[in-house]
Amino acid sequence: MPPKWISSGGVFDPARLTEQIQILTGKTDNPHLWDDAVSARRLLAQKATLERRLASWRVIERRHEEAALLLSMAEEEHDLVVAGEVTAQLTSLQSEVDRLYIALHLSDPKDSHKAIVTIHPGAGGTESADWAQMLTRMYLRWAERRGYQIDTLDLQPGEEAGIKSVTMRVTGEYAYGYMKGESGVHRLVRISPFDANRRRHTSFASVFVSPEIEDDTDIRLEEKDLRIDTYRASSAGGQHVNKTSSAIRITHLPTGIVVQCQNERSQLQNKMVAMTVLKSRLYKMEQEKRQEAMAKLTGEKKEIGWGSQIRSYVFQPYQMVKDHRTGVEKGDIGSVMDGEIDPFIEGFLKWRSDVREGT
Repeated sequence: MPPKWISSGGVFDPARLTEQIQILTGKTDNPHLWDDAVSARRLLAQKATLERRLASWRVIERRHEEAALLLSMAEEEHDLVVAGEVTAQLTSLQSEVDRLYIALHLSDPKDSHKAIVTIHPGAGGTESADWAQMLTRMYLRWAERRGYQIDTLDLQPGEEAGIKSVTMRVTGEYAYGYMKGESGVHRLVRISPFDANRRRHTSFASVFVSPEIEDDTDIRLEEKDLRIDTYRASSAGGQHVNKTSSAIRITHLPTGIVVQCQNERSQLQNKMVAMTVLKSRLYKMEQEKRQEAMAKLTGEKKEIGWGSQIRSYVFQPYQMVKDHRTGVEKGDIGSVMDGEIDPFIEGFLKWRSDVREGT
């Protein structure tokens, strides 16, 4: 039998999931569905997600039945070769069950949204700017592995190396749900490539992740609360961005939040993207105000320095990546920097669920 938590009456209930799909099917069959395009897209996306989850359950169920049949045959014939094949199948099946179990933790209303990711270096000058760029590459590689799309909305290069800041949009199934646990301060320990004496340095960078807010019902902005500045874009983009003041910087006066966008080709496009990023940041801030305890779990903004890191990446004197919230560790730091961060993401989702349940 499949694990208890994933069977009828457990955490995952196929009968209940089927019922939810039927309810959504009735709604999506409504001829007036597209009267509200935003609501329609949301319903269709929700239905598609539930259908994929149910399909995953059916595959697990079928593979479990096949493994049980093979095991029975192996026992009757005392066939150790077949028994070995069953063991391999069960190991693979357990991985599928684990992935589905992780998906069950993505139940917050905004988990299915795109993610807005902003990375800033901490104190340390060129060292930290380079570390911020390394983190950016890590997330780019992670997104590639998952088949996600990343669009760079704003990029400020460092003076000597690395970056001063970067803002990206991550598009993919449950992008925000998977990435939200990355919010916080990330600490690097290594032999500095910028130090002629080859001394060990500690650098910090902050990662801030918020869900993209597409409709105006969640966050409403008033003109009097905004200061909008234009300037010439400095990043790559051809002659167009260098000759026109197409880049946009928006300051939300009540909160002091500043967002900017320079990677679109027109001032209007940059303004629209910057407004979307601002809404996402304000939504996250409002949620943290309402749920202060949850802010600590999802990565509240702290001083970018000692004692506030959520994860450490150590290259010297040994190699290890450790998440200080969950205790998840990995010794192969090269693979982590190449985007293999799923153990940390999954560990955070499990840990947060356990904290919520008080276990």
